[in-house]
Amino acid sequence: MKIGVLGSGLMGKEAARDLAGSEGVTAVGLADIDLSRAQQVCDQLSFDKLTAYQVDASDDQELANYMRRFDVIINALFYSFNERVAKTAIEVGVNSVDLGGHIGHMTDRVLALKEDAAAAGVTLIPDLGVAPGMINILSGHGAGKLDKLEEIKLYVGGIPVRPEPPLEYNHVFSMEGVFDHYTDPSLIVRNGIKQEIPSLSEVERVHFEKFGPLEAFHTSGGTSTLSISYPQLKTLEYKTIRYPGHAEKFKLLVDLNLTKMGYEVDVNGEKVSPREVLLKVLDPIVDLKDKDDAVLLRIKVSGKKNGRPTTYEYEMTTYKDRASNVTAMARATANTISVVAQMIGNGTISKTGVYPPEQCVPGEYYMKEMAKRNVHIHETESTEKEHVKI
Repeated sequence: MKIGVLGSGLMGKEAARDLAGSEGVTAVGLADIDLSRAQQVCDQLSFDKLTAYQVDASDDQELANYMRRFDVIINALFYSFNERVAKTAIEVGVNSVDLGGHIGHMTDRVLALKEDAAAAGVTLIPDLGVAPGMINILSGHGAGKLDKLEEIKLYVGGIPVRPEPPLEYNHVFSMEGVFDHYTDPSLIVRNGIKQEIPSLSEVERVHFEKFGPLEAFHTSGGTSTLSISYPQLKTLEYKTIRYPGHAEKFKLLVDLNLTKMGYEVDVNGEKVSPREVLLKVLDPIVDLKDKDDAVLLRIKVSGKKNGRPTTYEYEMTTYKDRASNVTAMARATANTISVVAQMIGNGTISKTGVYPPEQCVPGEYYMKEMAKRNVHIHETESTEKEHVKI
């Protein structure tokens, strides 16, 4: 199979690395608006299968000409391109996957193309990172084992192994994305009712092996499409994992409107965006640089099985690969989208149309493929006896 990657940034690079090292993939394209940047990445990775292309993704014709060369496209561009790439995939008859982006309802716009994609005979799967992405696949896997699904609780965090003040955090993807997840409200389901609550709220303590106490709090975008796929849920919530005190510090910045999109203040007659200033100030402070990071994940999928309350729990701790200098977040994210793209290419996933990951990615197969890449997801099942009041 031939797979083309759009974007030679960190996630695009690591997806290309995995694709080029996979037996079933015969050719890999890596496209960027800057050919020299794409070529530099190809030279670094040094695989014969890998070819650099110059593509301006905002030019529909250039985009279409590139995409039609391949069986599957991995869209690793900024999420604002997701709808354009999805529509082009349908137009040229090529399968496509992306890393998601619930800000501005981008994923909803991709999902709305379901009938067009089915008519074109192509498969499109958005939201294939870690959260959303890995969490959807594992939630779907657990849900499929239950007779009745009632509750999904998600805990995910990309954190430094050795935290440093002032925020005990180093960003492993766009700080703009972090701001959005902290500022926008969080969608949850409680007592069977969908509702929005403030992000950075309801802080709780969580513990992972080899880590001291951590905290988890609501952030936006994490519940992804799960509330739509499983409308019968009594409980659905997503919390981000950080070191203790992080939520309180960031909540102050949010409350001061320093992260607010489209907000400006007058400074000596000049319009200034506090958000843009804060991004510039924070970026060098929270840049991961060469430090080690970890991705922590815990998912609890609960309901009834054979009449008994049953929970399937999935847990993962992944670290930076020091040998290749690839961050834990890049490994977990890029391997996820690469594995699923290959599932489409080799026919493991054959449904045509647009589907969120929980509806079409086989969890057992996915976990085995991730384990081959040294990303180990552990599954446990616990069953309680039914307590009957007399």
